[in-house]
Parts: sequence; C-alpha cells; structure tokens
Amino acid sequence: MDNIDTTHVLTQTVDELSSKESLKGLFHQHREGYPLPSSKALEEIIELARAILFPGYFGKSTVNIRTIRYHIGVNVERLHKLLTDQILAGLCFQNTENSEDCESTFKSKSNNAEFIATELIGKLPQIRKILATDVTAAYNGDPAANNFSEIISCYPVIKALTNYRLAHELVLMGVPLIPRIMTEMAHSETGIDINPEAKIGHHFTIDHGTGVVIGATCIIGNNVKLYQGVTLGAKSFPLDDKGNPIKGIPRHPILEDDVVVYSNATILGRITIGKGSIVGANIWVTEDMKPQTKKYKKL
Repeated sequence: MDNIDTTHVLTQTVDELSSKESLKGLFHQHREGYPLPSSKALEEIIELARAILFPGYFGKSTVNIRTIRYHIGVNVERLHKLLTDQILAGLCFQNTENSEDCESTFKSKSNNAEFIATELIGKLPQIRKILATDVTAAYNGDPAANNFSEIISCYPVIKALTNYRLAHELVLMGVPLIPRIMTEMAHSETGIDINPEAKIGHHFTIDHGTGVVIGATCIIGNNVKLYQGVTLGAKSFPLDDKGNPIKGIPRHPILEDDVVVYSNATILGRITIGKGSIVGANIWVTEDMKPQTKKYKKL
C-alpha cells in the first residue's frame, strides 16, 4: 500500500469543509450570548407538559389529590421558564442570514417570548379538554382498550397528539422552528408524523399509529379516525418562474367530520373527503369524495 500523507489529507479536508461554498445553506452562525434551540430542554418541556395535562400518568407517580396543586404549580413555573428560553431561541434562530437583526431587537424578542410562553400556559386547560376528547375517541374506537388509563399510559396517539396540540398553538402564535422540533420528537417516539401547522378537530384518534403522515395544510374535522400507515399528503408541487416549489399553498386533503380512513390508504392533494365517508385500506384517493360515500379496493 502506498504511503499516505496524513497531515496533508486532514488539512485539505478541514479546508474544504470550512469553505464558504461548502457551507452555503448548511451553516448557522451563532452569536455569543444568544440562545440556540436545545433538544434536551424541549424534551423536558414535553415531559412537564404531559405531567401537567395528565398528572399521575407522567412525571411524579406519587402525586395525589392533596398534593396535585403543588405539583402542577411547580411544573408550570418550570415549564414557563423553559418555554420562554426556547421560544426566544426559535425567534432568534429564524434569522440565519442576518444575525444582526436578532441583536438589534433582542430585548423585544425576549419580551415577546415571555408573552407567548405565558399565553401558552394559559391555554393548557383548553388543551387538556380537547385531549380528553381524543382519549375518549381512542377508547370508544378500540374494543381492546379496557379503560382510559390504558389509553393514556400506552397508546402512542395520545403522546403524539399532546406534542401536536402544544406545537400547533405555538404555530398560531408565530413561533418558528420550535413547534416542528416538538412534533418531530413525537414522530421519532411514536412513528406518527403530524405537521404542527395541520388543523385537527376534537375527538380525533389514530389506531396503532405507526407510519401515519399528516401534512402541513391538512384540515381534519371532528370525530375522525385514522388507522396505521395512512398518508394525508400532497401531489406534485407547482413551481414558480424560477423552477422553485411554491410554498404556503393548500396542497393536502380536507377530511370532514366523522370520516374513517383504514390502514395504508393514501389520500393526496387538496381534495375533500366528505362528512361520514369511509376510505378503505390500501387504496389511493386523488379525487373528492361526496359525504356518506365509501371507497374500497376491489378484490
């Protein structure tokens, strides 16, 4: 084997990896003193939120009715601090091309982050109410479920929806990046991929859950049930004059109330699945379905 000049190879590699051309679009320049989003902090945020929303199921197992106010109070205070820090990190991180913008408005962003964190904390009672409908839907939709405790403790859909419903509120309040990290954490944990921008009504459930994908511009009504492997996706993307994908246009399905979609069905494009319709397993749907209709794969 020929001799290799190790020092030369290492030096050349470092030079190539450090070049501006190589880093274009792949490098975030951090300014000292300004926060970066933290996966560890966001994991704690999710753990705290679950413990607040479902006390006794997540967090301290010793909580009881006499101590619940204390435990929730401690968790809410910690959650508010972590949320403020991470929301601020998201607000600063979005300006990757112009870090001076974050510096010149840092105080304003900091105040805004605290305001948004407070707003989200104030929404937790309502978030718990809608999650309670999701628990009910999961229980009523699965004859194998013995009680609500089993649903909350074991079913991946509740963990995924907790992350999603928190993240969706942050999206509505204009927080960048952090909501997507939160739902991707649930994706890694449960196999359920829900974009935080999607709109989902109450009494929503996903049976089993693995492999479900719900796109950013999906609108899902009330009392909707999906099974494993369902994709609510987009068709080909329209391009602008420069050949780039056009962002922000509605491109995912609308599922009206009381729709059921069975396993491994793929529903693509900005189409409407009418109220009370049933989509069978292992089929593609790319056209509207009228209310109260059924579509099955012919054998």
